[in-house]
Amino acid sequence: MIKSIIGRKLGMTSIYDEQGRSFAVTAIDAGPCIITQVKTNEIDGYNAIQIGYEDIKPSKVNKPMDQHFKKKEIEPKKNLLEVRVDEPKNFKVGDTIDVSVFEKGDIVKVTSRSKGKGFTGVMKRYGFSGQPASHGSQYHRALGSTGASSYPSRVFKGKKMPGRHGYKNVTVLGLEVAEVDSDSNLLLIKGAIPGTKGRLVLIQGMGKRRGK
Repeated sequence: MIKSIIGRKLGMTSIYDEQGRSFAVTAIDAGPCIITQVKTNEIDGYNAIQIGYEDIKPSKVNKPMDQHFKKKEIEPKKNLLEVRVDEPKNFKVGDTIDVSVFEKGDIVKVTSRSKGKGFTGVMKRYGFSGQPASHGSQYHRALGSTGASSYPSRVFKGKKMPGRHGYKNVTVLGLEVAEVDSDSNLLLIKGAIPGTKGRLVLIQGMGKRRGK
């Protein structure tokens, strides 16, 4: 079974290892998930599986998704994500994925949406040093010139300017699974992961560290 699962971030805490050392972990309520579709290179142009997480009332599902679930003869799911696979023939619709696919010591990558900071200036958003802070300056936190005057007489796309800060998909690689609780569908992962409490996360296996 593929080592990929969807969950929700519960928050952070600390636990102790065998040597009595304390380290921070992130608790994730992961799965159980169900395979809702298998995509193949011959039909869809790439190999992947679609996995669903969290039940939802049929009345809350739009007509296209309702037909999608009825065609597969499975209960509607609130969240759907795709995971690339090498051999789609090894999977079938209706298979269940739970936290038991992971083991203590597994290395994973976690994808989630980072915290949103709202509309911010360039000093907070990009770390600009700002304009002179001495007496007489009226642009302490401004970004300064955004381009030339006569040519090209426009601002180039991608110019670092004030705007929405955060709230984007972020993937953190090389995190280690500290504990797996199959009875509670709980994963404890060393370190921090992006997003606020309750944010949807995708956990994918990357193998194990060298020497383990």
